[in-house]
Amino acid sequence: MKMFKNILQIWKGKDFLNHVLEDFNGMLDDTEEMFLLVCKKLIHNEGGEDIKDKIYSIDRKVNALEKDIRKRVLEHLVVQPSVDLSTSLLFMSVVKDAERLGDYAKNLYEVTNLLEKPIDINKCKELFNDIEGELAELFKQTKKAFIESDEDTAAKSWESKREIGTRCEAIIVTLSKSVLSVNEAVCFTLMARHFKRIASHLTNIATSVILPLSELDYFDERRQG
Repeated sequence: MKMFKNILQIWKGKDFLNHVLEDFNGMLDDTEEMFLLVCKKLIHNEGGEDIKDKIYSIDRKVNALEKDIRKRVLEHLVVQPSVDLSTSLLFMSVVKDAERLGDYAKNLYEVTNLLEKPIDINKCKELFNDIEGELAELFKQTKKAFIESDEDTAAKSWESKREIGTRCEAIIVTLSKSVLSVNEAVCFTLMARHFKRIASHLTNIATSVILPLSELDYFDERRQG
């Protein structure tokens, strides 16, 4: 049984949930901005000196939104425990995924502090191809899937996540056998891990519109079963 047929249709006229949805969409916009800023700095060595402040400022905003949304949802359930229960519990799950997106974007930025020298763009492209572009597209797919309750886009996001995850694991195997310096190999490995986790959290959000509440985060198992 699916969580909703159409989120927007179910929530029509419900100001509380519409406001929560708007704030959650803001979290996704903010974490996407963080991710793009980080990739610009980490991969292309571009961006002003204030990029760290921007990233950490957005992360604090995302964290505050997560706490605020969870607080409002809990207060709503205390007042009306039988109203919008499934939807409220869904938000308690997906806002945590959105907050983790910010954490992993921040973790990616921290890789820049480990680099002994700027990333060799040719080596990076050989390993990752255009994974940053694919993840940027996955951000868009996730927002479309969740906000519009688009089941086809949700399923497509899972395919993207699976492909990205498989490629990241293969990259790590390649790095374990490479002749790159220890510093380069470690930094590229961290990037692969963080890229994979970002894809996973995005997909958790996207597939929430096609799974029962009890099966959130288990779309892989459902597809393989």
